Amino acid sequence: MSKQFQKPRGTEDILPDMQPYWTMINESIQKVTALFGYSRIDTPVFENAALFEKGTGDATDIVEKEMYTFADRGGDMLALTPEATPALCRSYLENGMGSQPQPIRLYTTAHMFRYDRPQQGRLRQFTQFDCEVIGSADPYVDAELIELLWRLYEHLELKDIELRLSSIDDLTSRKKYIADLTNYYQPLSELLSEDSQRRLQSNPLRLLDSKDERDIPFKEKAPKLINRLSKESEQHFTTVKEALTAAKIPFTIDPLLVRGLDYYNRTVFEFVPKGDERAQSTIGGGGRYDELIKILGGSPTPAVGFAAGFERIILEMKRQKKTPRPLDSVNIYIAHLGSKAGKESIRLAAKLRKNNIACSIGESTRSLKAQLRRANTSGAKIAIIIGEEEITRGTAVIKSMQTDQPQIETPVDEVITEIVKMLNQ
Repeated sequence: MSKQFQKPRGTEDILPDMQPYWTMINESIQKVTALFGYSRIDTPVFENAALFEKGTGDATDIVEKEMYTFADRGGDMLALTPEATPALCRSYLENGMGSQPQPIRLYTTAHMFRYDRPQQGRLRQFTQFDCEVIGSADPYVDAELIELLWRLYEHLELKDIELRLSSIDDLTSRKKYIADLTNYYQPLSELLSEDSQRRLQSNPLRLLDSKDERDIPFKEKAPKLINRLSKESEQHFTTVKEALTAAKIPFTIDPLLVRGLDYYNRTVFEFVPKGDERAQSTIGGGGRYDELIKILGGSPTPAVGFAAGFERIILEMKRQKKTPRPLDSVNIYIAHLGSKAGKESIRLAAKLRKNNIACSIGESTRSLKAQLRRANTSGAKIAIIIGEEEITRGTAVIKSMQTDQPQIETPVDEVITEIVKMLNQ
């Protein structure tokens, strides 16, 4: 016997019983983005690897450790998309969106790929909801994006979600802070985790993002960037806070919040379940990135965005026991017995579907009793029964599967009318 195939490590099958979660999130995303006036965009599942090396940052974990890269037959080095923002910025530049009225409000939902250690809330293939506003430096836009994600969680009926907010200044202004941070950590380097020792040389700001227990005591005492913001960044941050307060969105200032990507400046934020300090507890986050478009070869263009993972949102929905309504599979189940009844069932099913009424036909090899049991387990609202006697009389029996209403026998030509009446009750 040949070896049975299994899904690749770090991937998941989304089985039928999980589909209601995905449908609910997708439908909520469509509704919320429409409320805020965002347009959908889709980019390729793979891009030139250099796009992420340059945009995401070659010192980030994503590029250093996690990116799936491969050379195609033409010798071009490509990468499966590990995060959406550089890809959307590339599309913005390539398709001349800068010549359109600014800002451009975009969203997407797509698979992302990172070679990571699989665990709960962290997969090698995962799905992200991503929103970007490109072409505006207005702090009210930062607040708008944060509010959009907040409204999504509201729409999903999630409770006790905490917004953590901070500012990491502009790239130029925080150079002195990074020098001070390096001086603080340098004498402690041998006591840090291996990742933090490496980051101390390549990206010291990321030490504040560490969840390693060896690093936590030191980062608590580290100098705080939020206490030494430039005048411009401080004013920007104040306006963001005022706008969120006006929208009645509560937030907590987190001086240690830096996010893990090199391109962020000024506003950064995360959404986490209250009281949950797990490394994989974040269910959405983002920030401003005013330099990224320029880094990718465009004119200086301010921008801000966020990403939220479907899988982590679903974990939180389950933790909070938020069960989505089941997907409507079939409204009508047609049970039949005999060849003539089988043909009538096919004719009737076609007529129902033409009237946008979902239905399923029982198997001709099963008894009526067995078919009705299947109708019950399928979740059908109504069963139509056609046997030899009904064929003789030109009728069909209509039976409610979810109420105590008595079953009725009606002429076949009037079945649709009766079905519509029952479904609308």
